[in-house]
Amino acid sequence: MAEDDRIRCDACPVLCYIRPGMAGACDRYANACGVLMRVDPHVILSHSPETVPFLRREEWDGDIVGGPAFVTAIGAGTTYPDYKPAPFIVASKIAGVDMVTVVTEGIFIYCGVKVKIDTDRHLGAERSLVRAGGEAIGHVMTGEYGSQMLSLGGVHHLTGSGKKAGRSTCAALLALCNGQAVELVVDDGATIIVQANRAPVINGIAEERMRVGCGSATIGMFARQWLGHVDEVVVVDDHITGVLSEHQAGKLLDVAPTGIRLRGRRSTPGRYFEVAAPGTGWGGTDISDPLAILDKFDPKLARPGLRILMVSTTGEHSGYFELDETLTPVEREMPVDVSFSVDRIRENCEPALCSVLFMGGAGGSLRAGVTDNPVRLTRSVKDTLTRVTCGGAPVYLWPGGGITFMVDVSLLPANAFGSVPTPALVAPVEFTMRQADYAALGGHMDHLRSLEDVLRDPGARQTRAAFANPWPS
Repeated sequence: MAEDDRIRCDACPVLCYIRPGMAGACDRYANACGVLMRVDPHVILSHSPETVPFLRREEWDGDIVGGPAFVTAIGAGTTYPDYKPAPFIVASKIAGVDMVTVVTEGIFIYCGVKVKIDTDRHLGAERSLVRAGGEAIGHVMTGEYGSQMLSLGGVHHLTGSGKKAGRSTCAALLALCNGQAVELVVDDGATIIVQANRAPVINGIAEERMRVGCGSATIGMFARQWLGHVDEVVVVDDHITGVLSEHQAGKLLDVAPTGIRLRGRRSTPGRYFEVAAPGTGWGGTDISDPLAILDKFDPKLARPGLRILMVSTTGEHSGYFELDETLTPVEREMPVDVSFSVDRIRENCEPALCSVLFMGGAGGSLRAGVTDNPVRLTRSVKDTLTRVTCGGAPVYLWPGGGITFMVDVSLLPANAFGSVPTPALVAPVEFTMRQADYAALGGHMDHLRSLEDVLRDPGARQTRAAFANPWPS
C-alpha cells in the first residue's frame, strides 16, 4: 500500500491509485479499508425449477431461486492483460460429467454494436455517419428486409478519432448494451432514439410497426382479399412498389388490366423500382400524396368509375380513389370492405423494435487467462468442445479465424456491461467445457475452485436465468 493509503489496482492497464472509500476510474473496483474489492456483485444464474419450490414433494429449504447454478463473468472482475489465470475457474458436475467454466470480464477495444431498426422510413444514405453527442460513432449499413441497419463503434471510433470521439463512442455503446436509450443523429438524415427491445423514435415519432413485406409481397399476400371490392391496388414501397393488375397474383386471379401507369423503373410485371426518392412518407418514400407516382391512365383500358386502393406496406397510409369522366383519380370515402383489408395489413405487421447486438473478439491475451497455450482455446471453440456464452446468454460465433461473437444484449441480466477509460467496453465472457478437455488444452488446473466454494462468496448474487435462453452449461 502507498504511504497515503492509496491502493494501486492492476485489473487493467490504467493502473489506478484508489484512495480509501473511493472507486477506480472504471467504477468496478474500490478501496475498502485498504483492501481492493469488486464493487458490482458477481452474478450467478440459477435454473428456475418447473415447479414452485414449496409445492414440490421434497422438503423445501426456503431457497426461492433453486435449481442448478451457472457462474457468469458479470462482476467477476478481470485479469487484463491476462498473464495470470482468469478470475474464476469453476469446477462443477453436470449430468455426472465433470465440467469447468472459466469466466472473465473482457476489456474490448475491438468491439461494437450492430443495431437493427424495424422501420420502412429512410434514416439516411448508406455509409452516412451516425453521431452521438455530435461525435461520429458509426455509420448506416445496407438496409435489410423491413429494417434499417447501423454499425456503431469499432476500434477506429474508440481509439482513432480523438479522445472526445472515443469517449462519446464508448458512452453510447455502453448505454445501448445496458438497455438504455440513446439519441443518434444521421448526417443529412433522421434523428433516432434507439433502445434495445423498444420501438424506435424517429424524428420525434414512435414507430409502431414494421412493414408486412415489400409492395410486391403485400400484393401476393392479400390479392384474393381485394377481389370484388376494388379494381386496382397499388402498394407503395421505396424498394418494390406493387401493382395488382400487372402482378402475377392478379393475373392468376383474372384481374383485368386497368390502364394504370406508374412512374419509376419497371422490373418484372407488377413490380416497380424507384417510384420516388427515399424518405419518411408513404412506404418509406418522400411522398405525402400517393397520386404523385401515377402518370395518366391509358384511355384504351381505363374507364370512369374504376376503383383504386393505394396503400403503404404498413397500412399506415391508405387512400381510396375512383376515376372521373376525365380518367383522373378522385379520392372517395373508403368502403368498409376495403378498409377491412387495410386493417388486415396492419394486423400482419409485427411491432417495430430496435435490436442491439454486441460484437467483440475474444482473442488476444484474454485467452491466456484460460490456458497457457492460447491457440488451443480457439481450436477448442471451433471444434465445439468449448461453449462460449456472454453473461450466460447464447452467442453467435463467426466463422473464420479468432473467437469473434455477437450477442443479443436483451438476453443478458441488467447492467452486464461496463467500461474503462481506455476507452473500451467491459463485457462478460464464459468458456465452458469438460474438465478433461480443459486439462488437455493446457488449462490452469491448479486454480480450479468448486462451484460450492464460489456460491459461498459473500460478493455473489444469484438471479434467475432468462427463460428464453438455453441453459448455458
